[in-house]
Amino acid sequence: MSARSRVLVVDDEVPVCKSMAAALVDQNREVDTALSGEEALAKDMTSPFDVVVVDLMMPGVSGMDLLKAIKERRPDVAVIMVTGYPSIKSAVQAIKLGAFDYIPKPFTPAELRSLEARAEERIRVLRPAREAEQEEPLRVMPAGLYAIAAHCWAKPMEEGTVQVGMHHIFQMSVRRIVAIQLPDVNSAVNQGEVLALVSGYDRNVYRLWAPVSGTVVAVNEALKSHPEIASRDPYGEGWLVLIRPSRLEEDLKNLVRS
Repeated sequence: MSARSRVLVVDDEVPVCKSMAAALVDQNREVDTALSGEEALAKDMTSPFDVVVVDLMMPGVSGMDLLKAIKERRPDVAVIMVTGYPSIKSAVQAIKLGAFDYIPKPFTPAELRSLEARAEERIRVLRPAREAEQEEPLRVMPAGLYAIAAHCWAKPMEEGTVQVGMHHIFQMSVRRIVAIQLPDVNSAVNQGEVLALVSGYDRNVYRLWAPVSGTVVAVNEALKSHPEIASRDPYGEGWLVLIRPSRLEEDLKNLVRS
């Protein structure tokens, strides 16, 4: 990624498109806009963007159509889906198809900026690693886990609970984690909604989505005083919560499996 990143904001509503673009403009970021999926595809074909922020529900070429078309040509591009749709299911499916993440409406300019910054950081970290010749392979998610890709993972346990943790790519895109706010025991969670809040050294707060629905039965107390464990061992001691699932079979269909 170049020193000045290029971002495309796509929304068929002019005021919304302009407000999102205004929230993202700064001296290190070039921001352009498109009012349709067709216009976005044409602009990206002419001069590719690093990050694309697109409304999920648009007439004609929808946000999902745009995601598929762009990722087919350029797998490394980070696509952020904006959703105001009552169901989060489509947004979770978008990540399964290659979206970087999604942000549900309503959201603040700060929330959009923090998510876009995490997208840029993932590109910064992963692109050189993939292009370089390395003696050791890139880290991968262990076998047998389900995940909202590059976000969080779920591991069904023998006793009927599901262990949940942070995907290593999410951790890498936050860089240094300084705090993790976990849900309360006995609280209800729904797939695709906020499970935990992760604070980075840059003072941004990032939302981690729940991979499955159910009731929280335990949390990793060690992370409250030592959040760095989630970075050091995201698939082991750095687990986040245990959930008693309420619709596991249905939820797993929306996740990718290692």
